[in-house]
Amino acid sequence: MTCGRGPAKRWDSSEFAIRYSQFEIVYFRPIFPKLRPDSWEDAMMRMRLFVIVILAGTAVLSRPVERSFEGWTQYLGGADSSQYSSLKQINKSNVAQLELAWMYEVGGGVTFNPLVVDGVMYAPKSVPGAGGGRGGGASMIVALDAATGKELWTHMNQGGVAGRGMNYWESKDRKDRRLVFINSGYIKEIDARTGEVIASFGDNGRVDPSIGSDRMVGRPNGNPGRIYKDTIIVSLPAAGANYDSTPGDIHAYDVVTGKMKWVFHSVPRPGEFGSDTWPEAMLPTAGGVHNWSEFTVDEERGIAFIPFGTARYDFYGGNRKGNNLFANSLVALDANTGKRIWHFQTVHHDLWDYDLPTAPKLLTVRNNGRNVDVVAQPTKHGLLFVFNRETGQPLWPIEERPVPQSDVPGEYSSPTQPFPTLPPPFARQSFTEKDINPFLPEADREALRQRLRESRNEGLFTPPSMQGSIQLPGHNGGANWGSSAVDPTKGTMYIVSKELPTYLKVNLPGAGGRGGRGGRGGGRGAAAGLAPGAADGVSTPPAPPAPPPDNSPASESAFVRYSVPYDFMSGRGWTSSGMPAIGPPWSQLTAYDLNTGRILWQVPHGGVAALGEAGKNTGSIAPRGGVVVTAGGLVFAATSSDRKLRAYDQDNGKVLWEYDIPAASEGVPAVYQVAGRQYIAFPVGGNGLFQPTAPAGTIPPAAPGRYMVFALPQ
Repeated sequence: MTCGRGPAKRWDSSEFAIRYSQFEIVYFRPIFPKLRPDSWEDAMMRMRLFVIVILAGTAVLSRPVERSFEGWTQYLGGADSSQYSSLKQINKSNVAQLELAWMYEVGGGVTFNPLVVDGVMYAPKSVPGAGGGRGGGASMIVALDAATGKELWTHMNQGGVAGRGMNYWESKDRKDRRLVFINSGYIKEIDARTGEVIASFGDNGRVDPSIGSDRMVGRPNGNPGRIYKDTIIVSLPAAGANYDSTPGDIHAYDVVTGKMKWVFHSVPRPGEFGSDTWPEAMLPTAGGVHNWSEFTVDEERGIAFIPFGTARYDFYGGNRKGNNLFANSLVALDANTGKRIWHFQTVHHDLWDYDLPTAPKLLTVRNNGRNVDVVAQPTKHGLLFVFNRETGQPLWPIEERPVPQSDVPGEYSSPTQPFPTLPPPFARQSFTEKDINPFLPEADREALRQRLRESRNEGLFTPPSMQGSIQLPGHNGGANWGSSAVDPTKGTMYIVSKELPTYLKVNLPGAGGRGGRGGRGGGRGAAAGLAPGAADGVSTPPAPPAPPPDNSPASESAFVRYSVPYDFMSGRGWTSSGMPAIGPPWSQLTAYDLNTGRILWQVPHGGVAALGEAGKNTGSIAPRGGVVVTAGGLVFAATSSDRKLRAYDQDNGKVLWEYDIPAASEGVPAVYQVAGRQYIAFPVGGNGLFQPTAPAGTIPPAAPGRYMVFALPQ
C-alpha cells in the first residue's frame, strides 16, 4: 500500500476532551494562579461552558451538508453508493403487507437502477428496432409519476443508454436540473423537467470522452460515472479483452459546459507513479485497468474511490511482469484535481480476472474506542478489505501470504497476495471432491472427481496452467456490481455473493480447444453464448493469432500470446442437467458488523425452482439482483433461479416477505417516498445466467422487462 497526503485530520469527542484539558493546564492556570481550588474549579466551569457555546455555534456554521438518505436521486441511492434508505414506514412489523402499487413495462432485460427526484422517476426503455437489448440497449429515457407510473415525457436517443444507471444534477437555485448519462459511449445531458437536450453542454448536448486522450481509447458503456459538485467523472472502457486493449483512464468534465477538467491514468505513463510496476517497453501499449463497474465519492472530503479492473490480457501476464498498478486497486483520488491520495492493490499481477467489481461503501464504525470513517471494498474472490478513508490504512492488519506459483513458460506470478486478517471471507475459496453437487447423478459426479484430480486445484490463487486449473469463487463469483449495501447508522454491511467455479486451461497459439470438459471448443463457458456476462466484467478470450510460433524453449520464454479459454463449471458442458458442478449454497447473503470485523449471520440467498422442494434454501444460481437496506430494519434483495423478491430481517437474516415475479431481477432497487407514502421499485426482466434445465412447463418464459413498484396498502 502507498499513501499520499490526505485531507485534514478530524478529531472525535474523546480526542477533543484530551486536547482541551492540555490547553486548560498550559494556558488558563497561569492566568489564575492565586485562585483557591474551589474558585479555580468554578472559573474553569464557566470557561468550559463559554468554550462549549462558542464551539457549538461554530459547528452550526461550518457543519458540512450531510447526505440525505430519504430519496434516490443518484445511482445506488447517492454518491456514497450506500444503497441505504432512512425511510422506515415499511418495516419489520408490516413488510408482509406489501402490495404491488404499479408496474411499467420497459421491454428487454432490465439492469437499470432508476432515479427518483421530486416525485418523478427516471428510467430507460427499450424501443423495438432502435438498438434495444441488455445492458446498454435501451434507447429512450422516460419520466414517470413515481406514485402512479404515469408517463410524463419521453426522450428518444440515437443508440443505447448505459445499462446500470444515470446521474442527476441541479444548480444551487434549482433552476437548472439535468439528467447526465452515457449514450452510445458519449456523455449526454437532457433537461430533467422536459427531456429536452441541453445543447450548451459539449457539442450540442454531448461530450466524446475519447477526445483529448494521448492514446487510442474506447468510450464508456455500462458504468454511469459519478457527479461531484459541478464535475461529472467517468471511466473509459478497456475496449476489448485482447492483449492490445486500451487503458481505462478516468476523465472529469465540467457538468455545465462539458469542458475537460482532469485525467487520471489508470496505466501510468512513463515516469508517473507506478510506472515501475510494468515493463518499461510495455507501457505504451499496456491496457485494461478500467473501472467497468461503478465507483463512490465522499462528497464531504472530495475523494473519489475508484475500484479498478485487471490488466490485459486477463489470464496471462508474461508480457507484463510486475504488479501492474493500478490494476485490481482501490484508488482514492482528489475529486477536484484527479491527483492520487492513496491506493491499495488487492491482487498483484492478476491472472484470474479477480478485478474489483463493485462500488466501495462508506460508513462510520467504532474501532478501538474511536469513530473511524471507513471505506469497505468487496471483491470477486470473496475477501472484504476495510480502510481508513483519509489515510488508506487498513482497519485490521492485511497479510501478504505465499500463494501457488505459475508453471506456464514465460509467465510471472506474484509470490504473495494480500489477505485481510479481518473480516473473514464471505464466499468459499476452494473446490474439493466433497463439494461436488449432491444433486448430480453418479456418472456426472465421477467425471467431476476425475477432473478435479487431474487439474491444478490448490485453493485460492491457483494460477492458470496447461493441465487446467480450478478457481473458486470464480471470476464471475464473489461480489459483483450492485451486490452490497451498508447501514451507515450501525456500521453494518450486507453482501450478496455467488459461487461459480471456473476451469482455466492455457493453450499455445493455434492449439485450439477450449479446455472444457471433453476438450470442447472455446468461448464464454460451457453454456454457449453468454454475452450478458460482459455486464459482470467477464472477458471474452482473444482469438489465437496465426501462424503459431516455434514452441522451442527459447520461443516460449519470450512473449507468447497464449490463449486461456475458460469454462464456468455449470451448464450442459459439465453436467447432464445443466446444474453447477459445485454443490450449494450457490449464493449467500452475508451480514457483517464492521465495528468488530465479524460476520453477524450468513444465509442462502433464495433457491432453484428447477429442483422443486429440494431446491429451497440452496441459494439462487448466479443472482445479479442488487441489495438495499432500510431504516425499517430490512434488507431487500431479489433472485434469478426462483424468481422471487425478498425482504430479510436485518438482525438475523430471517425472510419476512416473498413475492413471485415473472422473470429474474437483475438490477438494484430504488427506495423513495412520495406524498408521505414509501415505495420500493424493483427492475424485473431476463432469465438470469447459468440456469439449469427445468422440467417442461414448470418455469414459464421470462416476461418482458418492467419496473414493479411496491408499497403498503393505503
